[in-house]
Amino acid sequence: MGFARFVGFRFLRPKRRQLLLSIISIIALTGVAVGVATLIVVLAVISGFQEDMTQKILGAYSHLLVLSHHGKLQDYQKILGEVEQVPGVLAASPFVYGEVMATTTDQASGMILRGIDPVTAGAVTSVGSSINRGSLEMLKDLHKPMDPVSNQEDAIARPGIILGKELAMSLRVFVGEKIRVINPIGDVGGFGVIPKFTDFVVVGLFKSGLYEFDAKFAFISLVEAQKFFNTEDSVSGIEVKLADIWQSDQISGVIEKKLGWPVYTKDWKAMNSNLFAAIKLEKLVMFIILCIIVFVASLNIFSTLYMVVMDKQKSIAMLSSMGASPRKIMRIFMIQGMFIAVVGALIGAALGVGLCLIQIKYGLVPLDPRVYYIDTLPMKFKMFDFSLIFIASLGLSFVATLIPARIAAKLDPVRVLRYE
Repeated sequence: MGFARFVGFRFLRPKRRQLLLSIISIIALTGVAVGVATLIVVLAVISGFQEDMTQKILGAYSHLLVLSHHGKLQDYQKILGEVEQVPGVLAASPFVYGEVMATTTDQASGMILRGIDPVTAGAVTSVGSSINRGSLEMLKDLHKPMDPVSNQEDAIARPGIILGKELAMSLRVFVGEKIRVINPIGDVGGFGVIPKFTDFVVVGLFKSGLYEFDAKFAFISLVEAQKFFNTEDSVSGIEVKLADIWQSDQISGVIEKKLGWPVYTKDWKAMNSNLFAAIKLEKLVMFIILCIIVFVASLNIFSTLYMVVMDKQKSIAMLSSMGASPRKIMRIFMIQGMFIAVVGALIGAALGVGLCLIQIKYGLVPLDPRVYYIDTLPMKFKMFDFSLIFIASLGLSFVATLIPARIAAKLDPVRVLRYE
């Protein structure tokens, strides 16, 4: 064991008259451990919410959209085939959408009506798997609605529609009942634009986990949407699913270059940039705030080392008179302070990682699914965050040890030993 390390650890040994110093050292170690553990847990929770939100967004929406500057994609079958041939594209499906009004006998609500291909839409998004009652295939056929008053079937068969669970609750409608969908931009008559309406039968309900999506979206077949919005043989765009979601911007560029004007693309990062930027900013702010807490805990190391320096002035002077250089004196107290920091950081890291793993495996912290749309507190342990936290805690502790170590290194042994 080196000289500086030996003396530094020797100074850490508790003695009867150094009981206060030992207690302060334990408090400093505990403060660093709690700060590191808190930082790991909080960042893991933020990362968990970010991943959960990303999965829900990528499940409800597609990874990439192919759109037209003219508003409608003409000859979309040809474009669909070319998009599917691009490397990295797993599936593609056309869609038509528009904002409409849905009404029942006593309720009304605005919604976004989306026409999809029941055969290919399930391969692009997770809407098919999020349907609680019914299926996408039911959009192909006509259905006879059930009258909730007389409990008898209507004689006229109508196309099917799948509603978000929250939207169905606001309309107070159930599977099998009829709703009327009104398009404010209808046909042009003698007195101007006449709203167009069509009756649909609710054949399914879906729950994606995103409240805004479940409260606003409804799905019908692509053919019925083209009739309802008068798009003829064109579509609003094409949804695309990618093999690697993190290469969406590169694949977007390839598709735009291949198809040319007037086609353009929007990937999931661009469509949700504000949301992910807010989450990233929140994570950065929490990291800075908790690092300040760790630094405050590290100040206990400063107070401990300063009291040790004041208490060990005679020993420091004797070591200097025996030939110990100021650099070695400084190293003694740096080793002492960093020992407390490293042990505290290791204990805090073990505690924080242990809490994260327990929550990930057992879900001991429940959440109200009616409020958060998830059952337990989400956590995502990332090695990069762990490494950054550990390095930051050691860096802050290192700063806290510099001043007392420099004070010890600058002690004048002549002045200290003059009256001894």
